[in-house]
Amino acid sequence: MVPVIALVGRPNVGKSTLFNRLTKTRDALVAEIAGLTRDRKYGEGQIGDEPFIVIDTAGISGEEVGIDAEMASQSFLAIEEADIVLFMVDAQSGIIHADHLLAEYLRKKGKEAYVIANKIDGRNPDVVLAEFYELGMGEPIPIAAAHNRGINTLIEHVLTELHGPKVVEPERELTGYEEWEQLYGEKEAPLDIKTQHEELNVKGIKIAVVGRPNVGKSTLINRFLGEERVVVYDQAGTTRDSVYIPYERHGQDYTLIDTAGIRRRKSITEAAEKFSIIKTLQAIQDCHVCVLVLDAKDGIVEQDLHMLSFVLNAGRALVIAINKWDGMTAEERESVKNELDRRLEFITYADIHFISALHGSNVGNLYQSVDKAYESAMAKWSTSQLTRLLEDMVKNHQPPMVNGRRVKLRYAHQGGSNPPILVVHGTQTDKLTEAYKRYLANTYRRVLNIHGTPIRMNFKSAENPFAEKKDGPSLHRISEKKMARTQNIRAIKKEKARKQRAKKR
Repeated sequence: MVPVIALVGRPNVGKSTLFNRLTKTRDALVAEIAGLTRDRKYGEGQIGDEPFIVIDTAGISGEEVGIDAEMASQSFLAIEEADIVLFMVDAQSGIIHADHLLAEYLRKKGKEAYVIANKIDGRNPDVVLAEFYELGMGEPIPIAAAHNRGINTLIEHVLTELHGPKVVEPERELTGYEEWEQLYGEKEAPLDIKTQHEELNVKGIKIAVVGRPNVGKSTLINRFLGEERVVVYDQAGTTRDSVYIPYERHGQDYTLIDTAGIRRRKSITEAAEKFSIIKTLQAIQDCHVCVLVLDAKDGIVEQDLHMLSFVLNAGRALVIAINKWDGMTAEERESVKNELDRRLEFITYADIHFISALHGSNVGNLYQSVDKAYESAMAKWSTSQLTRLLEDMVKNHQPPMVNGRRVKLRYAHQGGSNPPILVVHGTQTDKLTEAYKRYLANTYRRVLNIHGTPIRMNFKSAENPFAEKKDGPSLHRISEKKMARTQNIRAIKKEKARKQRAKKR
């Protein structure tokens, strides 16, 4: 059985940095900001032949109130799930009251726990580690997670307790440039984050739940899962990182992605929020289907349309969930529906559901739309099928005339999936009107039963073999010259024959 390792400790002791080291990713946001991590974050690691699961958690100080209390509850759930707890302390600041409280909690739970003294670089381990023995949890293990020191020794020690000694990979110290990159990413960025997303090892249909802050995304995630998996609090910006949650429903694998809400640019002030938005946009690129959550009480605002625009530009399948539908009067509901019809007329292919994530009303119906949208986004069609449909469309409605010549469409084939890309070949395809392109796309959508996903139509014209000889003579001129040369040769031969006959006489 794969062991589960939970990283716990007070805020800002380096749990997320160690998480990234153990999973060899940059999936967890890292910054010199206490309380940046809020939800449980799972990752997979391996050392030698031994795999393990790591859980990154929010900091526990023992004095949590409000949203901090919700964050701490997620950390306590991670401790319950874990086989091993790595209790992280800060070697720079030493022991504080919160460390004693957490050590006492772990002893009462009877969990197998190890004290990990982080930020040991530049100090004498014998001197620094001495005070951590008073926690009564055995010998502390020194590491410097930011500099990749002591990580393999740590995991070797932990896994040896479970499975016996194993061969581990050699550990090396980072170069100065690598260390800077790991700590800061870009020079201007105080966060450890990759601008190019590393796709997680997840299965099934990936569903990204996106929307503005405080519209109910995390509540919907918990309703999907049937448990309090992510932190929910009546405060905008509760979710800061993109949390990937794999699960199974009726034999189908899914991965839910809870994302941070995106506000208007002028309202973004914290550096952490800027990089949370980057993670959200990366999650949209990574998913198969986006569930766009709107607040029924606020209606459609400009920021919702900006988010919708990004989803469409990414080419992702779309399902729209109008949340907080409960408690609205009949007049208010009718007004919202009229506004949706008016402002979302350009995405008639996407299903719209009116739900209450808090009470679970109509949430189950989202799965049917998600499954249909995924099937359409990943569908495959043969070239012969697409070409036959193209021929029928051309017969029913001819392409326009351009400079006295008819645009010719010869055949079509599929160029990709998620979103479906249909490539149409012909002549003068760059002269097709937008109206005719929409006619082709809409007809393909209707006949092929493409539902919930945008279609991208690419048009390619046959290459002109004389395109590079525009300044030279035309084909007609070349033919005239050949004919004239042939006639001259014949005339010369006739003249020679006439002179020869004249001499013989």
